[in-house]
Amino acid sequence: MHPKIFALDIDGTITDTKGGRVDLDALAALRYMEKLGHKVIFVTGRSSVEAYVLSVFGGTTRISVGENGGAVTYGPSEHKLLGNKEECLQAFEFLKTKISQIEIKNVFPRMTEVVLERNFDITLAKKIVTQNNFPVELSDSHYAFHINSKGINKAKGLQEVMDMFSATKDDVISIGDSETDVPLFKATALSVALGNAAEDVKSQATMTVAGNAGDGVIEALEYIELQLSRE
Repeated sequence: MHPKIFALDIDGTITDTKGGRVDLDALAALRYMEKLGHKVIFVTGRSSVEAYVLSVFGGTTRISVGENGGAVTYGPSEHKLLGNKEECLQAFEFLKTKISQIEIKNVFPRMTEVVLERNFDITLAKKIVTQNNFPVELSDSHYAFHINSKGINKAKGLQEVMDMFSATKDDVISIGDSETDVPLFKATALSVALGNAAEDVKSQATMTVAGNAGDGVIEALEYIELQLSRE
């Protein structure tokens, strides 16, 4: 069996969709994949530091991609920054003059992005930054709205990890549930959308499972393990 890299979202994928609690059964299943020789990398809209800490205490590979691909963390104080926070802040300040209710979400500190409350029309905000030529993109992780540098997404961050391991697209399996996971799906040979994903997200994955969040992760891993054992 050729070892794989499992690239997983966190919110709504290995956490429940309400309280944000990690599904311990799903985490145990991921640790089992590590025991089989695979690598498990968290690729998230949260900070890469949060994801790195989860990998340490969760017993998975100690490398994480955070900020929707803007930051890669591979040690307590070792980071590779792919995005530019200053240009994201400039776009935010301009958006504040156009959308009164826009506000920063209280989250772990970010190194490359701006994280916003989901309390405004993101379609309007996208139109504004495009019309005014800001080099940024807005996305919705369901956890928050994000302003990232143009070209930054989860696939960009994952590519850094793939380069670390000299991995190709065929070596990586992605699992997620939101629109921010679609670039991740396109960067991997096998992609899995969970039951709680929107239909347009599911349509971008190579397979879907019925289970939501952690239950879906377990369902996907059981299926994939069976397929890998036949190789």
